[in-house]
Amino acid sequence: MTVAATLSLYIARVFAASVGVMLAGLTGLIALFDFIELLRRSATRTEATFAVVTEIAAMRLPWIIMQILPFAVLLGGIWAFWRLTRSSALVVARASGVSAWQFLAAPLLCALAMGAFATAALSPISAVMRARAEALENVYLRSGGGPLALNGGQLWLRQSDEGLVPQGVAILHARSVQLRETRLVAQDVSLFRLDAGDRLLERVEATRAELGPGVWQLENARTIQPGRLPSAPRPMALDTNMTVDRVQESFAPPDTLSVWALPGFISLLDRSGFSSIRHRLQFQTLLALPLLAGTMTLLAAGFSMRPSRRGGVARMIASGVAAGFALFVISKIAEEFGQSGALPPPLAAWAPAVSGLMLAVALLLHLEDG
Repeated sequence: MTVAATLSLYIARVFAASVGVMLAGLTGLIALFDFIELLRRSATRTEATFAVVTEIAAMRLPWIIMQILPFAVLLGGIWAFWRLTRSSALVVARASGVSAWQFLAAPLLCALAMGAFATAALSPISAVMRARAEALENVYLRSGGGPLALNGGQLWLRQSDEGLVPQGVAILHARSVQLRETRLVAQDVSLFRLDAGDRLLERVEATRAELGPGVWQLENARTIQPGRLPSAPRPMALDTNMTVDRVQESFAPPDTLSVWALPGFISLLDRSGFSSIRHRLQFQTLLALPLLAGTMTLLAAGFSMRPSRRGGVARMIASGVAAGFALFVISKIAEEFGQSGALPPPLAAWAPAVSGLMLAVALLLHLEDG
Protein backbone atom coordinates (compact mmCIF):
# COMPACT_ATOMS: atom_id res chain seq x y z
CA MET A 1 0.00 0.00 0.00
CA THR A 2 2.88 2.36 0.81
CA VAL A 3 4.50 1.63 -2.56
CA ALA A 4 1.19 2.20 -4.38
CA ALA A 5 0.60 5.48 -2.54
CA THR A 6 4.15 6.66 -3.25
CA LEU A 7 3.84 5.75 -6.92
CA SER A 8 0.46 7.51 -7.19
CA LEU A 9 1.83 10.67 -5.59
CA TYR A 10 4.85 10.60 -7.88
CA ILE A 11 2.73 10.20 -11.03
CA ALA A 12 0.31 12.89 -9.84
CA ARG A 13 3.21 15.27 -9.16
CA VAL A 14 4.73 14.71 -12.59
CA PHE A 15 1.31 15.07 -14.23
CA ALA A 16 0.43 18.28 -12.36
CA ALA A 17 3.83 19.83 -13.11
CA SER A 18 3.53 19.01 -16.83
CA VAL A 19 0.00 20.40 -17.03
CA GLY A 20 1.07 23.53 -15.16
CA VAL A 21 3.99 24.13 -17.53
CA MET A 22 1.81 23.49 -20.57
CA LEU A 23 -0.95 25.75 -19.22
CA ALA A 24 1.51 28.57 -18.57
CA GLY A 25 3.08 28.18 -22.01
CA LEU A 26 -0.21 28.10 -23.90
CA THR A 27 -1.62 30.99 -21.86
CA GLY A 28 1.46 33.10 -22.51
CA LEU A 29 1.40 32.34 -26.24
CA ILE A 30 -2.30 33.12 -26.69
CA ALA A 31 -2.06 36.20 -24.46
CA LEU A 32 0.84 37.47 -26.59
CA PHE A 33 -1.19 37.20 -29.80
CA ASP A 34 -4.18 38.78 -28.05
CA PHE A 35 -1.99 41.66 -26.85
CA ILE A 36 -0.61 42.21 -30.36
CA GLU A 37 -4.15 42.29 -31.75
CA LEU A 38 -5.20 44.83 -29.12
CA LEU A 39 -2.18 46.98 -30.00
CA ARG A 40 -3.18 46.86 -33.67
CA ARG A 41 -6.73 47.95 -32.85
CA SER A 42 -5.50 50.77 -30.62
CA ALA A 43 -3.13 52.17 -33.24
CA THR A 44 -5.72 54.66 -34.53
CA ARG A 45 -7.12 55.59 -31.12
CA THR A 46 -5.04 58.09 -29.19
CA GLU A 47 -6.99 57.60 -25.95
CA ALA A 48 -6.13 53.87 -25.92
CA THR A 49 -2.72 54.11 -24.30
CA PHE A 50 -0.24 51.29 -23.83
CA ALA A 51 -1.27 51.02 -20.18
CA VAL A 52 -4.95 50.63 -21.11
CA VAL A 53 -4.15 47.94 -23.69
CA THR A 54 -1.98 46.11 -21.17
CA GLU A 55 -4.76 46.24 -18.58
CA ILE A 56 -7.30 44.82 -21.04
CA ALA A 57 -4.93 42.00 -22.00
CA ALA A 58 -4.20 41.21 -18.34
CA MET A 59 -7.91 41.17 -17.49
CA ARG A 60 -8.46 38.50 -20.12
CA LEU A 61 -5.90 36.08 -18.71
CA PRO A 62 -8.26 34.12 -16.40
CA TRP A 63 -10.76 33.74 -19.26
CA ILE A 64 -7.99 32.42 -21.53
CA ILE A 65 -6.98 29.92 -18.84
CA MET A 66 -10.58 28.71 -18.60
CA GLN A 67 -10.76 28.21 -22.37
CA ILE A 68 -7.50 26.29 -22.82
CA LEU A 69 -7.48 24.25 -19.59
CA PRO A 70 -8.78 21.02 -21.23
CA PHE A 71 -6.15 21.20 -23.97
CA ALA A 72 -3.42 22.01 -21.47
CA VAL A 73 -4.47 18.87 -19.59
CA LEU A 74 -4.35 16.85 -22.82
CA LEU A 75 -0.94 18.12 -23.97
CA GLY A 76 0.54 18.14 -20.46
CA GLY A 77 -0.78 14.63 -19.87
CA ILE A 78 0.74 13.35 -23.13
CA TRP A 79 4.06 14.88 -22.17
CA ALA A 80 3.94 13.49 -18.61
CA PHE A 81 2.92 9.94 -19.58
CA TRP A 82 5.43 9.85 -22.43
CA ARG A 83 8.22 10.88 -20.04
CA LEU A 84 7.13 8.24 -17.51
CA THR A 85 6.98 5.59 -20.24
CA ARG A 86 10.36 6.57 -21.70
CA SER A 87 11.97 6.38 -18.25
CA SER A 88 10.36 2.92 -17.85
CA ALA A 89 8.55 4.00 -14.68
CA LEU A 90 5.18 2.92 -15.99
CA VAL A 91 6.66 -0.20 -17.58
CA VAL A 92 8.11 -1.32 -14.24
CA ALA A 93 4.86 -0.46 -12.44
CA ARG A 94 2.80 -2.56 -14.84
CA ALA A 95 5.35 -5.41 -14.71
CA SER A 96 5.05 -5.46 -10.92
CA GLY A 97 1.30 -6.06 -11.18
CA VAL A 98 -0.03 -2.48 -10.96
CA SER A 99 -2.67 -2.00 -13.64
CA ALA A 100 -3.06 1.14 -15.70
CA TRP A 101 -6.34 1.87 -13.94
CA GLN A 102 -4.58 1.97 -10.58
CA PHE A 103 -1.80 4.40 -11.43
CA LEU A 104 -4.15 6.53 -13.59
CA ALA A 105 -6.44 7.14 -10.62
CA ALA A 106 -4.10 9.79 -9.15
CA PRO A 107 -3.69 11.94 -12.31
CA LEU A 108 -7.40 11.51 -13.05
CA LEU A 109 -8.34 12.84 -9.63
CA CYS A 110 -5.81 15.62 -10.11
CA ALA A 111 -7.42 16.62 -13.43
CA LEU A 112 -10.92 16.49 -11.91
CA ALA A 113 -9.71 18.72 -9.08
CA MET A 114 -8.24 21.18 -11.58
CA GLY A 115 -11.53 21.31 -13.48
CA ALA A 116 -13.55 21.71 -10.28
CA PHE A 117 -11.25 24.49 -9.08
CA ALA A 118 -11.59 26.27 -12.43
CA THR A 119 -15.38 26.00 -12.30
CA ALA A 120 -15.88 26.94 -8.66
CA ALA A 121 -13.06 29.41 -7.97
CA LEU A 122 -11.55 30.63 -11.22
CA SER A 123 -14.90 31.16 -12.95
CA PRO A 124 -15.98 34.06 -10.65
CA ILE A 125 -12.59 35.73 -11.06
CA SER A 126 -12.70 35.21 -14.82
CA ALA A 127 -16.24 36.63 -15.03
CA VAL A 128 -15.41 39.79 -13.10
CA MET A 129 -12.18 40.46 -14.99
CA ARG A 130 -13.75 39.60 -18.34
CA ALA A 131 -16.58 42.07 -17.65
CA ARG A 132 -14.00 44.72 -16.74
CA ALA A 133 -12.07 44.01 -19.94
CA GLU A 134 -15.27 44.26 -21.99
CA ALA A 135 -16.09 47.60 -20.38
CA LEU A 136 -12.64 49.01 -21.13
CA GLU A 137 -12.77 47.67 -24.67
CA ASN A 138 -16.18 49.29 -25.21
CA VAL A 139 -14.85 52.64 -24.03
CA TYR A 140 -11.46 52.70 -25.75
CA LEU A 141 -11.46 50.30 -28.69
CA ARG A 142 -14.99 50.12 -30.07
CA SER A 143 -17.05 52.62 -31.97
CA GLY A 144 -20.07 52.27 -29.73
CA GLY A 145 -19.92 52.41 -25.98
CA GLY A 146 -21.53 49.07 -25.38
CA PRO A 147 -25.19 48.11 -25.20
CA LEU A 148 -26.16 50.77 -22.69
CA ALA A 149 -23.71 53.46 -23.58
CA LEU A 150 -25.68 53.55 -26.81
CA ASN A 151 -26.14 57.33 -26.75
CA GLY A 152 -29.15 57.37 -28.99
CA GLY A 153 -29.48 53.66 -29.59
CA GLN A 154 -32.75 51.79 -29.18
CA LEU A 155 -33.70 49.34 -26.48
CA TRP A 156 -36.23 46.50 -26.27
CA LEU A 157 -37.11 44.95 -22.91
CA ARG A 158 -39.63 42.32 -21.87
CA GLN A 159 -40.65 41.80 -18.25
CA SER A 160 -43.43 40.37 -16.12
CA ASP A 161 -46.35 42.73 -15.45
CA GLU A 162 -49.11 41.80 -13.00
CA GLY A 163 -50.55 45.30 -12.74
CA LEU A 164 -53.52 44.50 -14.98
CA VAL A 165 -53.82 40.70 -14.94
CA PRO A 166 -51.94 37.85 -13.25
CA GLN A 167 -49.01 36.51 -15.28
CA GLY A 168 -49.14 39.54 -17.54
CA VAL A 169 -46.23 40.70 -19.69
CA ALA A 170 -44.94 44.17 -20.52
CA ILE A 171 -42.80 44.95 -23.57
CA LEU A 172 -40.94 48.26 -23.45
CA HIS A 173 -39.41 49.95 -26.48
CA ALA A 174 -37.30 53.10 -26.21
CA ARG A 175 -36.06 55.00 -29.24
CA SER A 176 -33.19 56.55 -27.31
CA VAL A 177 -31.32 55.31 -24.24
CA GLN A 178 -28.81 57.04 -21.99
CA LEU A 179 -26.85 55.50 -19.14
CA ARG A 180 -26.02 58.35 -16.77
CA GLU A 181 -23.84 57.04 -13.96
CA THR A 182 -26.25 54.62 -12.24
CA ARG A 183 -29.45 55.88 -13.90
CA LEU A 184 -31.00 54.45 -17.03
CA VAL A 185 -33.02 57.09 -18.90
CA ALA A 186 -35.11 56.28 -21.97
CA GLN A 187 -36.74 58.72 -24.39
CA ASP A 188 -39.83 58.22 -26.58
CA VAL A 189 -41.04 55.12 -24.82
CA SER A 190 -43.73 52.73 -26.05
CA LEU A 191 -45.06 50.21 -23.52
CA PHE A 192 -47.19 47.25 -24.58
CA ARG A 193 -49.05 45.49 -21.75
CA LEU A 194 -50.19 41.95 -22.61
CA ASP A 195 -52.00 39.15 -20.84
CA ALA A 196 -50.64 35.61 -20.39
CA GLY A 197 -51.84 34.72 -23.91
CA ASP A 198 -49.99 37.70 -25.46
CA ARG A 199 -53.27 39.55 -26.10
CA LEU A 200 -52.82 43.33 -26.03
CA LEU A 201 -54.55 44.94 -23.05
CA GLU A 202 -53.28 48.49 -23.37
CA ARG A 203 -50.53 50.57 -24.90
CA VAL A 204 -48.72 53.38 -23.13
CA GLU A 205 -46.82 56.17 -24.89
CA ALA A 206 -44.46 58.28 -22.77
CA THR A 207 -41.94 60.98 -23.59
CA ARG A 208 -39.46 59.80 -20.97
CA ALA A 209 -38.89 56.88 -18.62
CA GLU A 210 -36.34 56.34 -15.87
CA LEU A 211 -35.49 53.03 -14.23
CA GLY A 212 -35.51 53.37 -10.46
CA PRO A 213 -35.36 50.80 -7.64
CA GLY A 214 -38.10 48.34 -8.55
CA VAL A 215 -40.06 50.73 -10.74
CA TRP A 216 -40.14 52.46 -14.11
CA GLN A 217 -41.09 56.14 -13.73
CA LEU A 218 -42.85 57.32 -16.91
CA GLU A 219 -43.46 60.98 -17.70
CA ASN A 220 -46.30 62.35 -19.84
CA ALA A 221 -47.70 58.85 -20.24
CA ARG A 222 -50.82 58.45 -22.38
CA THR A 223 -52.77 55.19 -22.02
CA ILE A 224 -54.42 53.76 -25.12
CA GLN A 225 -56.89 50.90 -24.76
CA PRO A 226 -58.86 49.12 -27.50
CA GLY A 227 -62.13 50.95 -28.23
CA ARG A 228 -61.28 53.96 -26.03
CA LEU A 229 -59.81 57.41 -26.55
CA PRO A 230 -56.24 58.07 -25.33
CA SER A 231 -56.03 59.32 -21.77
CA ALA A 232 -54.55 62.68 -20.83
CA PRO A 233 -50.77 62.78 -20.24
CA ARG A 234 -49.88 61.95 -16.65
CA PRO A 235 -47.01 60.48 -14.60
CA MET A 236 -47.13 56.69 -14.36
CA ALA A 237 -45.23 54.02 -12.45
CA LEU A 238 -44.67 50.43 -13.60
CA ASP A 239 -43.34 47.84 -11.16
CA THR A 240 -40.32 45.93 -12.45
CA ASN A 241 -37.81 43.32 -11.30
CA MET A 242 -35.15 44.79 -13.56
CA THR A 243 -32.18 46.87 -12.41
CA VAL A 244 -29.59 48.78 -14.38
CA ASP A 245 -27.02 46.06 -13.69
CA ARG A 246 -29.42 43.33 -14.73
CA VAL A 247 -30.29 45.15 -17.95
CA GLN A 248 -26.60 45.59 -18.71
CA GLU A 249 -25.89 41.94 -17.94
CA SER A 250 -28.68 40.80 -20.24
CA PHE A 251 -26.69 42.27 -23.13
CA ALA A 252 -23.33 41.05 -21.84
CA PRO A 253 -21.74 37.78 -22.99
CA PRO A 254 -22.57 34.80 -20.74
CA ASP A 255 -18.90 34.33 -19.88
CA THR A 256 -18.99 37.59 -17.90
CA LEU A 257 -21.14 35.78 -15.31
CA SER A 258 -19.75 33.25 -12.84
CA VAL A 259 -21.10 29.76 -12.32
CA TRP A 260 -22.62 30.93 -9.02
CA ALA A 261 -24.44 33.89 -10.61
CA LEU A 262 -25.77 32.08 -13.67
CA PRO A 263 -28.67 30.10 -12.08
CA GLY A 264 -30.28 33.19 -10.57
CA PHE A 265 -29.73 35.21 -13.72
CA ILE A 266 -31.20 32.44 -15.89
CA SER A 267 -34.29 32.44 -13.67
CA LEU A 268 -34.55 36.22 -14.04
CA LEU A 269 -34.22 35.99 -17.82
CA ASP A 270 -36.99 33.39 -17.96
CA ARG A 271 -39.29 35.51 -15.82
CA SER A 272 -38.54 38.61 -17.88
CA GLY A 273 -39.10 36.89 -21.23
CA PHE A 274 -35.47 37.01 -22.44
CA SER A 275 -33.90 34.00 -24.12
CA SER A 276 -31.66 32.18 -21.65
CA ILE A 277 -30.27 29.56 -24.05
CA ARG A 278 -26.75 31.01 -24.19
CA HIS A 279 -26.59 31.37 -20.42
CA ARG A 280 -27.92 27.84 -19.86
CA LEU A 281 -25.31 26.51 -22.26
CA GLN A 282 -22.54 28.42 -20.49
CA PHE A 283 -23.72 27.10 -17.11
CA GLN A 284 -23.76 23.50 -18.30
CA THR A 285 -20.36 23.94 -19.99
CA LEU A 286 -18.85 25.11 -16.70
CA LEU A 287 -20.40 22.16 -14.88
CA ALA A 288 -18.99 19.76 -17.48
CA LEU A 289 -15.47 21.21 -17.29
CA PRO A 290 -14.17 18.78 -14.59
CA LEU A 291 -15.43 15.79 -16.62
CA LEU A 292 -13.83 17.21 -19.77
CA ALA A 293 -10.50 17.62 -17.95
CA GLY A 294 -10.71 14.02 -16.74
CA THR A 295 -11.55 12.85 -20.26
CA MET A 296 -8.50 14.63 -21.62
CA THR A 297 -6.35 12.86 -19.01
CA LEU A 298 -7.55 9.43 -20.10
CA LEU A 299 -7.10 10.36 -23.76
CA ALA A 300 -3.55 11.48 -23.03
CA ALA A 301 -2.82 8.20 -21.26
CA GLY A 302 -4.32 6.10 -24.02
CA PHE A 303 -2.24 7.76 -26.71
CA SER A 304 1.10 8.06 -24.90
CA MET A 305 1.67 4.98 -22.71
CA ARG A 306 2.84 2.76 -25.55
CA PRO A 307 6.40 1.52 -24.84
CA SER A 308 9.03 3.24 -26.98
CA ARG A 309 10.64 -0.03 -28.03
CA ARG A 310 7.51 -0.87 -30.02
CA GLY A 311 7.98 2.24 -32.16
CA GLY A 312 5.41 4.64 -33.51
CA VAL A 313 5.66 7.02 -30.54
CA ALA A 314 5.46 10.13 -32.70
CA ARG A 315 2.43 8.73 -34.50
CA MET A 316 0.71 7.89 -31.21
CA ILE A 317 1.34 11.38 -29.79
CA ALA A 318 0.14 12.99 -33.01
CA SER A 319 -2.96 10.80 -32.82
CA GLY A 320 -3.62 12.05 -29.29
CA VAL A 321 -3.33 15.67 -30.40
CA ALA A 322 -5.61 14.94 -33.37
CA ALA A 323 -8.17 13.28 -31.06
CA GLY A 324 -8.13 16.34 -28.81
CA PHE A 325 -8.61 18.63 -31.80
CA ALA A 326 -11.49 16.44 -33.03
CA LEU A 327 -13.09 16.66 -29.59
CA PHE A 328 -12.69 20.45 -29.73
CA VAL A 329 -14.42 20.56 -33.14
CA ILE A 330 -17.23 18.35 -31.86
CA SER A 331 -17.70 20.59 -28.82
CA LYS A 332 -17.89 23.70 -31.01
CA ILE A 333 -20.42 22.08 -33.34
CA ALA A 334 -22.49 20.98 -30.35
CA GLU A 335 -22.24 24.51 -28.95
CA GLU A 336 -23.58 25.99 -32.18
CA PHE A 337 -26.47 23.52 -32.17
CA GLY A 338 -27.12 24.37 -28.53
CA GLN A 339 -27.17 28.13 -29.15
CA SER A 340 -29.53 27.69 -32.07
CA GLY A 341 -31.92 25.67 -29.92
CA ALA A 342 -31.55 22.50 -32.02
CA LEU A 343 -30.06 20.67 -29.03
CA PRO A 344 -30.94 21.08 -25.34
CA PRO A 345 -28.14 23.00 -23.56
CA PRO A 346 -27.28 20.07 -21.20
CA LEU A 347 -26.87 17.70 -24.15
CA ALA A 348 -24.81 20.22 -26.14
CA ALA A 349 -22.49 20.81 -23.17
CA TRP A 350 -22.09 17.26 -21.88
CA ALA A 351 -22.14 15.23 -25.12
CA PRO A 352 -18.53 16.06 -26.22
CA ALA A 353 -17.10 15.19 -22.80
CA VAL A 354 -19.09 11.96 -22.53
CA SER A 355 -18.23 10.87 -26.09
CA GLY A 356 -14.55 11.60 -25.48
CA LEU A 357 -14.70 9.65 -22.22
CA MET A 358 -16.13 6.63 -24.02
CA LEU A 359 -13.37 6.83 -26.62
CA ALA A 360 -10.67 7.09 -23.96
CA VAL A 361 -12.04 4.19 -21.91
CA ALA A 362 -12.30 2.00 -25.01
CA LEU A 363 -8.71 2.86 -25.96
CA LEU A 364 -7.39 2.10 -22.47
CA LEU A 365 -9.30 -1.18 -22.33
CA HIS A 366 -7.69 -2.19 -25.62
CA LEU A 367 -4.26 -1.06 -24.44
CA GLU A 368 -4.45 -2.64 -20.99
CA ASP A 369 -6.47 -5.78 -21.58
CA GLY A 370 -5.70 -6.42 -25.23
